[in-house]
Amino acid sequence: MTTEIDAGLAAKVAQHIDEDRLVRLVQEVCRIPSILGEEGPLATYLAGVMNDSGFAGVELQPVIGDRPNAIGHLDFGTGDGPNVVLTGHMDTKPVSHGWEVSQPFSGDLIDGSIYGHGIMDMKAALVCQIIAMEALRASGLELDGRVSFAAVSDHMGDQTGAITYFKEHPGDLCVLGELSDNEIFLGHRGRYYYDIIVRGISAHTCHKPLAVNANMLAAHAIIELDQSKLEPQLEEWVTELFGPETYMSPGRVYGGLPPGGPSMIPDECVIRVDCRPQPGVTLEEVRAEIDRCLAKAKEREPRFEAEVVLADVKSGYLAEPEAKVTMLMREAVESVRGEKAELQVAGWLGDTASFGGDIPTIIFGPGGEPVYCPDEHLSIDDIVEATKVYATFAALALTAES
Repeated sequence: MTTEIDAGLAAKVAQHIDEDRLVRLVQEVCRIPSILGEEGPLATYLAGVMNDSGFAGVELQPVIGDRPNAIGHLDFGTGDGPNVVLTGHMDTKPVSHGWEVSQPFSGDLIDGSIYGHGIMDMKAALVCQIIAMEALRASGLELDGRVSFAAVSDHMGDQTGAITYFKEHPGDLCVLGELSDNEIFLGHRGRYYYDIIVRGISAHTCHKPLAVNANMLAAHAIIELDQSKLEPQLEEWVTELFGPETYMSPGRVYGGLPPGGPSMIPDECVIRVDCRPQPGVTLEEVRAEIDRCLAKAKEREPRFEAEVVLADVKSGYLAEPEAKVTMLMREAVESVRGEKAELQVAGWLGDTASFGGDIPTIIFGPGGEPVYCPDEHLSIDDIVEATKVYATFAALALTAES
């Protein structure tokens, strides 16, 4: 339960948030393209902001080529307290078509909102975290420990930036600034990729009776996989948060020959099955469901044969509702907002898939669905509220009484 002390602490920290600087920096990061593979300029900019602000340990941490992480920290008191990490990713998806109110990299301020591609996922949160750290330093509160910042690259690739950071810089508590509509997310589903390699017999199209079309065989598997409804046995509270079904979709199909090529009936087709399991669902459970679907495909078409390959694994993540990191975030949100904070989960995949098992993490950030749509924007009110929550969370974590 939030106490008067918590509310007073939140108010004291909030007084030191420079809202004009916050808005200006959010606008500036929106003007720096950072589509996956092009994170370097944004990393350089954020490192410059930290250097100018007097952060310690500022570094462009090498990750992949010219795509570094931007990291730094602030120390408080004796430094013997916990290390609280505020983190998020810099990379975005490609720009959507159809922008009308503004332009993707304008950073325009229109009717109390800032417009920019990727502002919700998650450029604004990165700035909120830096400004929150500055407010914490300016507040003069008696704190002990460290607050670290890590803007990471390659989230939408192999999460290499997050893996690299936490391998070299372990922490005690973490907040991931993924978009949660300023609500508390305990975690997210995982992602298992399976490739179903279906093989037939090739022939020239003029010799169709001699061929077994791999695309045709794969179609039977696609139908069965699409109709899958796997509902594994999970703890009741996990099912209540995520729902009962492990979603599975034959999302990509690679088969046949490109247009303009020679005439040939294909002998191979690959189906990429995208599985989104709740935390606790095993690879064995998903594989068993895939095997069941493929057996049904063979019942439909006796010539069906396939090889199954596990192509990628990203684990789900789920913080316990009573964990310290969860309770601190609830206190922070409730002290800032003045109302009870609910616990939710996400369907998307966060970097916590790669580091959540090593450091207790809670997810909180401004912005929500839909994201990566034309005229993506975020209200200043939401940006300011997120900054207050980040600063209050860190203050609570670094207060001796906590």
